[in-house]
Amino acid sequence: MKLTDINIRDPFILNENGKFCLYGTRARNFGVKVGGFDVYVSDDLENWSDPVCCFDSGKYEMNRDVNWAPEVHKYKGAYYIFATFTQPNGNRATYALRSESPLGPFVPWSDGPLTPSEWFSLDGTLLIDEGVPYLVFCHEHVQIKDGTVEYLRLSDDLKKAVSEPKTIFKGSSPYFIEDKENAERFVTDGPFLYRTTNGTLLMIWSTFINGKYAQCLAKSSNAHIDGEFVHLPPLITDDGGHGMVFRDGERLCLTFHTPNQTDYERPVIIELVDTGDSIELKKE
Repeated sequence: MKLTDINIRDPFILNENGKFCLYGTRARNFGVKVGGFDVYVSDDLENWSDPVCCFDSGKYEMNRDVNWAPEVHKYKGAYYIFATFTQPNGNRATYALRSESPLGPFVPWSDGPLTPSEWFSLDGTLLIDEGVPYLVFCHEHVQIKDGTVEYLRLSDDLKKAVSEPKTIFKGSSPYFIEDKENAERFVTDGPFLYRTTNGTLLMIWSTFINGKYAQCLAKSSNAHIDGEFVHLPPLITDDGGHGMVFRDGERLCLTFHTPNQTDYERPVIIELVDTGDSIELKKE
């Protein structure tokens, strides 16, 4: 099957020894009670296998409501999914799952939610900064109106948080957000960290700009997660976002979903250029 045949949100691609594994939110019903996650496999980023279930959330009583945004990271020889689920208390949170294979099956790993239980949180992503594991995630606008991007330190085995969250920035902070006084909400979602060839730490994340879903970009002032993140010009402003960055050999690629409309979302892949200080879309 082709990418245009795959109806997922929040695509994530793992390049595992030349095999590409694609994960995402099952898009039907906006990822609500969809029963888990699938993996698609490709040799060339054009032709993909049929989906294979890599995590059955119903088996572990984790299909309560949302099953969102699986990211798969290789860490100390195993594979970990960080994804958003609804807690028993009704709040959303990031949990970690584990498998010996990128194809699964994944099983619950973290000691419950990694994000604060009393928060509505989503879209956790793993960052290893100087050997230390951190979770970067969003505190949702549905609870606090002005959504934030946060980080906390994880235990070395990724089973629990070992620090309190710290705010990186608020959804209202970028210079390109207009009418801040009258806005009903400031969305933050889909953070992902990428380190450039000269060591600059970048974050891509998503919000809405002039009513359209957008892929945004920010840069750490000190090349670490505790730096001040300066907002750069967005990468995508025409109804596409929740992306991540991966390599295909020498090529640097961005994948994200578009349009941001239930039942019509599709992953796309476009090429980037690493300038050392930042990334930009490759000009045709």
